[in-house]
This record gives sequence, structure tokens and C-alpha cells, in this order.
Amino acid sequence: MAIFGALALGILLGLQLNMNSNPLGQSKTTPKNKLNKLLDFIEREYVDSVNTDSIVDVAVSEILEKLDPHSVYISKSEIAQVNESMKGNFVGIGVQFYRLKDTVTVTKIIPGGPSEAKGIMAGDRILSANGKNLFGNKITNQDIYNELRGKEGTSVTLKLFRKKENKTFQVKINRGIVPLKSVEVALEITPKIGYIKVSRFSESTYEEFQKALVQLTKTPKESIVIDLRDNTGGYMDKAIKMVDEFLPEGDLIVSTKTKNGIVEKSMATSKGLFEKGKVVVLINENSASASEIFAGAIQDNDRGVIIGRRSFGKGLVQRDMEMGDGSVVRLTIAKYYTPSGRSIQKPYNSINTEAYFNDFQERFQNGELYEKDAIAIADSLKFKTKKGKIVYGGGGIVPDIFVGLDKNISTHSFWMLEHQSFFEHLTFYIYEKHTITLDGVTYQNLTSLLKSNNYFIGEVKNYLNEQGIDPKVILESDLWKISLKKAMVKQLFDDKIYYQHESKTDSMIQAAIFWISNSKK
Repeated sequence: MAIFGALALGILLGLQLNMNSNPLGQSKTTPKNKLNKLLDFIEREYVDSVNTDSIVDVAVSEILEKLDPHSVYISKSEIAQVNESMKGNFVGIGVQFYRLKDTVTVTKIIPGGPSEAKGIMAGDRILSANGKNLFGNKITNQDIYNELRGKEGTSVTLKLFRKKENKTFQVKINRGIVPLKSVEVALEITPKIGYIKVSRFSESTYEEFQKALVQLTKTPKESIVIDLRDNTGGYMDKAIKMVDEFLPEGDLIVSTKTKNGIVEKSMATSKGLFEKGKVVVLINENSASASEIFAGAIQDNDRGVIIGRRSFGKGLVQRDMEMGDGSVVRLTIAKYYTPSGRSIQKPYNSINTEAYFNDFQERFQNGELYEKDAIAIADSLKFKTKKGKIVYGGGGIVPDIFVGLDKNISTHSFWMLEHQSFFEHLTFYIYEKHTITLDGVTYQNLTSLLKSNNYFIGEVKNYLNEQGIDPKVILESDLWKISLKKAMVKQLFDDKIYYQHESKTDSMIQAAIFWISNSKK
């Protein structure tokens, strides 16, 4: 009886405790438990069969969207491709391709890849891989990647059609490591000025950059121009190492701060490769993240001049968190600050991330891409560089010297098409119809060839008609001729020739040369 009485008393006390803490007599449900219960209910009770894995993926993505625009979920199926873009190489056959109507068409052979050794050419159609057809409207780019890429050393047999020879043939290729350059080119734009174009900050970028800088400085250089236009960022530590090559020991490069107030500072070390000469950094509205860290460190330490247009404005730091099933959450864990203490993160609204990523449309409409005075600057976000120059936070790096878009680009549509590879695709369309004429043409003869053919105006109009584009969008001024020639040079020649051509006509590079020549004055 004593035991039973004690047990009864214990049960009674337990009930009283439960009733006091929860009047309904239910166990407390946390937000985490609520999600688990919901999934259990769906699996056990929902009227139709449901793939709960896909529901979880959607739920995780939507939760992260409520945080900030840069916290994202990367599924197991996507992670390999995302990581590949940042590795500096991939395993495949080494071609760039374009879906011409419903057929995979090789547009360029990547130097050093397996296809180059097998004699595959630009213009070749890939009809099948290991017997699987790769043409037709139902074939996706992912289907093509899946067939052409694979483990290193494995083989793939391609069936190809070469239009200019009107022949179909097969080639067996062993997949291999194909380099993905992040330093696109390093060259002299004058005997005293070196130029380095960096397209992203991947695993191999610092090594590529250091090699390029060593090569350029074998002969004395007065200045180095670093082109970070359209570089949307990547690994932060690579940008820190790269800018360290220009700063003296002890200069602050960047600091980060977590929500718990933990601050980490990255300082310049000794023996940088170019600590004395002039430095110019080129940026535009698509320069983001690690590019802004690089530009901010140069600007705030008064080490060089920033030329171009206001950068994107990303001042958040992410880390990949593995979810245990091969998927990853890329979570914002800190904010970063330039040496003067400014955050360059632009305002964001978790409800409208599309507007956040496409704010260049607003910049176009308010005139900021044409005039520096149109840039909205908040006096409350005023900071000073080491030597007392005024700089601003709150939305990107504002350049020291502004270079706007050509005012003849009066429509947003033209600008958008130029940034969506329109002229690259147009170039290939023309190349397909004039292969014999364009194959083997020298750079010196290309200009006269284009002029004598009136820039292939007939093909241009046909292509616009096929794409359903109003000709006025492209043909309203002669700017399309400049863009077409640039795309043709890129298609027909190597990167070095392309950038040598660019350096003579590019307004930002010309502004850099002018500043270097006149900075002493």
C-alpha cells in the first residue's frame, strides 16, 4: 500500500505539473518538433503519396529566403556543379557549347583539354555520346553535362557532324582535367603598364594571379591595372592574399564581425610582389563580394585608384554547412568591413530578392550608370581613408574616377542583351554561314572584312527576326558594330589578342592609362 500510495502521489504530482505548465495537458511543441510532426502527418495520413524529401528541400529554401539574399540551400544534385565552378578545373572533354536550335554545337575548344588533342573544332555538332542522342528540344543542358562529364580517365564516344566538310564521324575521347582559368589574361598594355583580368575568385585564383604578376614584373612596371569588372566574387581568402601583394606589412585588409561580436582582422604581411608602383582597380555594377574586399582595401589604404562604376554591394560572409545527406546550406555567418570601418552591404528585403539582385535596372533608370552625380550617397555613412579621403558605405564601392556607359546605349534592352551573350550567339550564327570566309582570317584583316560586308547586316537582321527581337533595339546606333566586332575577336582569336584589342578601345582602360600618365600632375 505504501508503494502504491507513493506511486499514485507521483502520478498526481506529475499531472499537476503538466496541467500547470500546459492547460491542455499536451507536451510542449517547439518549432523544430512542429516541422517533424508535420512531416510525420503527411507521410502517415495524407491522401496521396508525396516525396517528403522534395518538400523538405522547398521548406529549407523558403526558410533561408527569409534571412537574407545570400543564405541559400544547395541540393545534393546541385552541389557538385556548384563546387566545380569554384575549383579551377573540371573533368570533361573540354568544349564550350551552344544549343543552336535543337543541336549541341561546339563554339570553342578549351586550350589544354582532351578535345583539343582529338582535333574537334568550333562548329562541330555533337549528335550523340555513347550512343545516346543529344539533339532535340527535350534534351536539357544538364543532360548534356551528364553525358560529357564523368570520372577522370573514363571514355566517351562522340558522334559528330562537321558542316563545313559535310561529314559525320566518331571520336573516342578520354575524359580529363580541363582547366578553368579565373585569371583570363595578363599582358602589357604599354611597356610600363601591366594588366590582369580576374573573372572570379576560385581555389586556383591566387596561384594564377601570383604567376601572372611575377611574369609581368620581370620587366619593370610603373603600374598594374587589376580588372574586376563582372567578377561576382568567390573565396574571400583568395582576395585577401591577392591584395596583400600590393600592401605594406601591417595594413588592414578587411575585418569580419559575427552576431556575437567576435571580430577577426586580416592584415597585410611583408614582401608583397608590387608594394611600390601605382595600382588601378576597375569595377562595375557586377563586381561583388571578394572583388569589393579587394577594391575596398586598395581604396581605404590610399594604395591606388578605383575606376569605373559603383560596385554591387555585398558585405556578407557565408559558410557552407553540410546537412548530412550531401546537400549544403550556405549560411551568412558574419558581416565584413573595409579598413575604414564601412560596411558596403546594400539594403535588402527578404520578401523581394529578385529586386535585390536586379537593382541594376533601377540604376539604369535613375541615370547612375551614366553619371556619378546620380549615385545616392548617405552622408550618415561617411568614412575616411588612411589619408583622410572621404568614402561612403551602405551600398557598394563608389569609384574615385567614374566612367559611365556610352550614352548612345539609350535602351535598357540593348544593355541587357549585351550582358546575356547575345552578341556571342550572333557571332556564331554569322560564323556558321561564313565559315570559309572567317576561318583563318587575321586580326588585321577582320576590320576591313567586316566593313566590306557591312558587318553582315543581312545575317544580323535574319537572326533578330528568328529571335523575335525588334531590330530597333540593336540597330538604333552603331554601337552594335562595336559589340559584334568584340564578340567576333573573342570567337576567332585567343584571349591575349582579344584583350589587346579591348585595351585600345575600352573606356575604363583608357581612363586608367590617362590617370597613370597624369597622376603626378
